[in-house]
Amino acid sequence: MRIGIIAPPWLTVPPVAYGGTEAVIDVLARGLAALGHEVLLAAAAGSSCPVPQVPGTLGPDPGHVGRVQDELRHVLGAYGQLEQMDLIHDHTMAGPLLQAAAGGPPVVSTAHNRMDAHTLPVYRGISARARLLAVSHHQARTATGAAVAGVIHHGIDAAGIPVGTGSGGYACFLGRMHHNKGVLTAIRVARRAGVPLLIAAKMQSAGEHAYFREVIEPELGAGIEYVGEVGQEEKYLLLGGALALLNPIQWSEPFGMVMIEAMATGTPVVSTSRGSAPEIVQDGATGFIRDTTTGLAAALGQCSTLDRAAARRSTETRFSAERMVREHVDMYQRSLGDRPAPDIVPAQAGTP
Repeated sequence: MRIGIIAPPWLTVPPVAYGGTEAVIDVLARGLAALGHEVLLAAAAGSSCPVPQVPGTLGPDPGHVGRVQDELRHVLGAYGQLEQMDLIHDHTMAGPLLQAAAGGPPVVSTAHNRMDAHTLPVYRGISARARLLAVSHHQARTATGAAVAGVIHHGIDAAGIPVGTGSGGYACFLGRMHHNKGVLTAIRVARRAGVPLLIAAKMQSAGEHAYFREVIEPELGAGIEYVGEVGQEEKYLLLGGALALLNPIQWSEPFGMVMIEAMATGTPVVSTSRGSAPEIVQDGATGFIRDTTTGLAAALGQCSTLDRAAARRSTETRFSAERMVREHVDMYQRSLGDRPAPDIVPAQAGTP
């Protein structure tokens, strides 16, 4: 197949540091090319993903993630150069709506955002014009009024990730410096458990800087350390040395990439049950799911009893890049009319 892939315009593919969507697109594009498909990628200029790329795209602009005019300009240019592809897989929100009016190749659209009052009207419109994919069963269940054509969990290339020993004697938090990521809860959990905590977090917006300055910075010290934003190599070393990844998420995250990244290093995950977490973490095997500070702290204390090899195996099977690519190829073939696809895929929590 000739497959066009449109990434959001603000970060490179793969990302230099933080960027879950762009990391997934990189794995998908590489995997499709490895299977012999012709891939043409529209991503931020300077992207290093080793597939042919649409020329003339905007340079990365991480300081303005979400700016509408950037996305519109990006997708208008991308669709104009992907007209000869058999199918387009669009990871933006604006693109599928614009392309439907213009005609052209069939479009598959992945929903990378939470389904809520702000995004649902857009996803309903997308699902009427393209095949809409959810990234977790929780996300699909909350897509009220939108026709979800399938659920495909993200995958990761575990072969390129070193397995750690967890011998660092610390827990770690990795994500954005935002209250809905649970940074303050992670601090409280680590203190209750008596375990040092290393915080690696991205600060981008003024609000995130203010949250750090006003809420998190006063909590630092006495075993709580902020190490800044880390690159890919540093990230896996940090995760691999940890007793556990603390992920006390406070919002319905569609898919938490950091959880499978941690498990790829052999590190178990201690998380709340919000969003996709119960689908990713096998409670008592690859980590623990708890919803109180006391429960999370107790679970953190039990992580040394878990088999780190089980966490690694989970990424090599349930969340492998090969599985993700295979499921996308199947969906692409359905979209091209090889066989009919259901309008809605039944979603069950915990289903891999």
